[in-house]
Amino acid sequence: MTGALTARLADIAAQAKVSEATASRVLNGRPGVAAATRQRVLAAVDVLGYERPARARQRSAGLVGLVIPELTNPIFPAFAQVIEQCLSGYGYTPVLGTRMLGGATEDELVGQLVARDVAGIVFLSGLHADLTADPARYERLAARGVPFVLVNGRNPRIRAPFVSADDRAAAALAVGHLRQLGHRRIGLAVGPERFVPTRRKVEGFVRATGQERPHIRHTLFTVEGGQAAAEALLEAGCTGLVCGSDLMALGAVRAARGRGLRVPGQVSVVGYDDSELNAFTDPPLTTVRQPVRAMAKAAVDALLEPLRGGPVAETEYVFQPELVVRGSTAHAPRTAQEGPGPSGEEPGTRPAS
Repeated sequence: MTGALTARLADIAAQAKVSEATASRVLNGRPGVAAATRQRVLAAVDVLGYERPARARQRSAGLVGLVIPELTNPIFPAFAQVIEQCLSGYGYTPVLGTRMLGGATEDELVGQLVARDVAGIVFLSGLHADLTADPARYERLAARGVPFVLVNGRNPRIRAPFVSADDRAAAALAVGHLRQLGHRRIGLAVGPERFVPTRRKVEGFVRATGQERPHIRHTLFTVEGGQAAAEALLEAGCTGLVCGSDLMALGAVRAARGRGLRVPGQVSVVGYDDSELNAFTDPPLTTVRQPVRAMAKAAVDALLEPLRGGPVAETEYVFQPELVVRGSTAHAPRTAQEGPGPSGEEPGTRPAS
């Protein structure tokens, strides 16, 4: 082996954090290397700008479709990236299909994927999560012998494996954090009521706040939707805002500032999802993190199980979210911590005697 090749192998091994012997086995297409390790070595080759040797290019075990709602919300590309990495580690080639307004519908994307003879399909926040949508489309897909797994939004009318974050727990985590900071009037800005994750967040929020008339606003999962919902919640006197997505939380921050309120000095905001960009927003966003990597791996494993001869797991795998505290939450203003007056009035609402 020449000095140049030796140096290149050493670079790849160091980048992938494996031995040179392991890197050599991968680059020469030899067996005996775990799929995840092989993927790390090939990723190191790509990162360093080297061309993959022909012997390292595995023959695809088949195509797997991935249907996602959009690319503008950072959580969906994050899921797509990890799912694609997991599929590639098992030798499958991912095919991405994106639903967009004015673009292909979910049914059209599925038709295109089936026409390409995909081995299976992963649906991320698809029509399965919309309780007003007809679930028969998934029955037809199953009848064609195409395995599929559904991420976020269990629908009891569909017989399939589901992978979800615990939305009820997510709302409870956010409420508990705000209560510890002294907030007493807490509002929820969340998406349309027809979606399963929305309903679960509402259930968790109502249970955690214990409010007889909880402050909840349904809107779109967008910055503009979050801003509109926050306007109403701030008008109602809420000092703590729980949002159904990070994009909505950014809209809530915009609404507070538009009213001349400081975040977090006068209003605290909690998002949901945890994009990598949250640490760089102004202020850095406190949020509830979806365990994307664990959920993506579980989805791929559930999809591939029947392809390996195993049964279809008609169950829901539920993963626990994690509160990530950053700079958009702080102790409530002192008047907001005093709680309701003796007749149930909020501080400052009683007339002067």
